[in-house]
Order: sequence, then structure tokens, then C-alpha cells
Amino acid sequence: MLNKKLGWIFSGISVILYTSVCLLLRWGQSRLIFLPDSLIRSTPQKHNLDYQDVWIDIKQDKIHGWWIPASEKAAPVLLYFHGNASNNGDVTDIAFTFHQLGLSVLLIDYRGYGKSSQVFPNEKRVYEDAFAVWQYLGKDRQMKPQNIFVYGHSLGGAIAIELAVKYPEMAGLIIEGTFTSIKDMASHSKVLQLFPLNWIITQHFDSITKIKSLQTPLLMFHGTADETVPVSMAKKIFAAASEPKKLVIIPEANHNNLDRIGGQQYISNLQKFIQANIDK
Repeated sequence: MLNKKLGWIFSGISVILYTSVCLLLRWGQSRLIFLPDSLIRSTPQKHNLDYQDVWIDIKQDKIHGWWIPASEKAAPVLLYFHGNASNNGDVTDIAFTFHQLGLSVLLIDYRGYGKSSQVFPNEKRVYEDAFAVWQYLGKDRQMKPQNIFVYGHSLGGAIAIELAVKYPEMAGLIIEGTFTSIKDMASHSKVLQLFPLNWIITQHFDSITKIKSLQTPLLMFHGTADETVPVSMAKKIFAAASEPKKLVIIPEANHNNLDRIGGQQYISNLQKFIQANIDK
């Protein structure tokens, strides 16, 4: 009798714990997806680049960015979206690479990151941030959409896909180390597979569905040694996208060093894509 009662108590506690974890995952998932960092570790000055602070109003908040102009006023623009655990100060090296290709570069921090308003991000907010920055380039900078390339790394790739689907007139979309969806990422965890993911997940970043309606030229980069986002996800996104498209897989590159490991293979593919799609 005692053993039976203990069994019921244990079962009840297990159900309560399981339900509690489900609720925590559902309501707290933004805290798992986004890891905002406000510490700025470097500026474009690291590479002796001229740059300007940019402040973009959005509702009662502000988005901070760095505008790095090219030497030629009519040069195409590259708008860069960083990943979930970075900020502008972490991507000045790759910004220098883009600048060396003759591009003007706009780095932006979503709300919650860097010097932007300290509002905790979620999927809706980062999309709003991307749309606000796109409008800024058109209205404040007077940039033609056909001269704007959008580049997203990791989570930034999902944000870039959302923007490209909404504004297909952009010159081209470049994504690196990007996942198919949050649900697919969660499904790779044996622990998370134990939970009802269809109910839990509210932050979808469903790039695999959105990419099917993409009308913008697409260039994709992914590393074979990426342990954060498996290269199989890049292949699925690529297969779902329409032409024109190109997938460049960099041997031995991981999630955060693809441009360095890729070297000339990375640079030449990036350069060819920009030259092929720039508005003449």
C-alpha cells in the first residue's frame, strides 16, 4: 500500500515537473534564443575606417548602427544582420572585408543589443527592426533597393530572409550558417524531443517555408564543421529556393570562422555575386 502511494506521489511530482518545464520553455524561449550583449568590443576604427553613428527611431525606442561609407558615393550598400549572441562590435572584421570590396556597409544592432534601446528582443521585434532599417536606407540615405544587398549570419540570416521576402526588389540576399527553423533546431536536441515542440515553440523563424516564395537572387555560405547549425539545413534551404541561387560549402569552416577559413573562395564568390546583381 505504501509503495503504491509513493508511486502515485512520484508520478504526480513527475507530471508537475514536466508541465512546469513545458511552460518555462514556452514562455521563456526568447531568453534561450536571444543572448543580447551590450559590451562593444571594437569599432570600425580598428581598421582605420571612417564611420558614422546611426540612430533609427522605432516606436519609443532607438536602433543603433554604424554607417561605413565606400570611397565612391554611388557604391552599392551591404546591410548586415549579426547572430543571436553578437553585436556590432563583434563584426568589424567582416565589415572591413565588405568595405574592401568597394561596398558601403551598414551594421545594426537589434533592440536589446549594443547601444540600441535595451528592450529584450523577440521574433516580432527583430523583424520590426529590420523593416525600420530598410526604410531608413531608402528614405534617409536615398538608396535604391536595387543597390542594396542584405547579408545575415545565423539568426541574422532568418531575419534577412524575412526582409527579402517582403522586399524582393533588393539587389541580392546573402545568408551564412542559417537554420531552417527554430523547431528544426530544437528537434536536434534529444532532450527537447521529449517535449511537445509544436505547442511550446512560439518564436518560429520558419525560413524553410519563407524561402519558397523568395524572388531575390540568393547566395548561401555554410561550413562543413558547423556544429551549431548542421550543413544539412543549408542544403534544405537551398533546395527549397528558386533560381538564381548558389550554395558555397566551405570545408572545415565552423559557425563563426567561415570568412577566415574560406579565404579566397569566400571572397571570390561574394564578389562575383555582387557584380552579377548590382543595378547597372
